[in-house]
Amino acid sequence: MKAAAIFDRTIDTLAVGAAVLIGYLILSVAVAIILRGLRVGVVWLFETTEYSLLWLTFLGAAWVLRGEGHVKMDLLLTRLNPKAQTTLNIITSIIGALICLTLTWFGVKVTWDNFQSGYFLHTVMAPPIYPILTVIPIGSFLLFIQFLRRTHSYVRNWRLSRD
Repeated sequence: MKAAAIFDRTIDTLAVGAAVLIGYLILSVAVAIILRGLRVGVVWLFETTEYSLLWLTFLGAAWVLRGEGHVKMDLLLTRLNPKAQTTLNIITSIIGALICLTLTWFGVKVTWDNFQSGYFLHTVMAPPIYPILTVIPIGSFLLFIQFLRRTHSYVRNWRLSRD
């Protein structure tokens, strides 16, 4: 399973990138508070924190799903028998994969359209938007793959529970 190991290393590396962005966010908020106390404004700081929030979300999503860290309806799941839990997890994993595949498709389309049009954000920094949006299709595709892996794992467990 070399492909699985490469995928796991990839999402681990991106999760480290997300952790670095969290560190940046912590420091930027601290700096903003200090500078506000000194009545000094750094207008680009708020803008970069917005972009960082978007990036850390999509960089870390597949890693969080691999660790089953996303929100679950435990109140409902714990009331079901193990076979029903597995069936529900298969269904939700398939739905999640389809949603992520759709988000990947439209993310690529929107990012590509913005790249071709040369659209810049109308903000203080005025960056081109496509590099900021690039993380959406990448992160969504990795999340799609992780949902497929999750589905496969649940199907395997469901089959074993039938025997």
